[in-house]
Amino acid sequence: MCLGDKVLRDVAKEPTATSMWSKLESLYMSKALAHQQFLKQQLYSFKMVESKAIMEQLMEFNKILNDLKNIDVHLEDEDKAILLLCSLPRSFKSFKDTML
Repeated sequence: MCLGDKVLRDVAKEPTATSMWSKLESLYMSKALAHQQFLKQQLYSFKMVESKAIMEQLMEFNKILNDLKNIDVHLEDEDKAILLLCSLPRSFKSFKDTML
């Protein structure tokens, strides 16, 4: 829908929409092991902070999950829930304990 200037320069010479999508996938949807490990590290080290809005942080968490799903890394819903609960800030301790 909208491409940044740098991305647009990378794909502007592609003659068709199909080739443009292929180029974007090759640039940004790498399924390489290093990319998978990087995203997994982001997910497992994700921690929410008190100073940011919860909804904003939930969007970050879901973005990581979607990125993993896009490269065919699937997680069980139970695992996602545990990771989310563990990422909550200290002020949610009683909620987290209750849910666990």
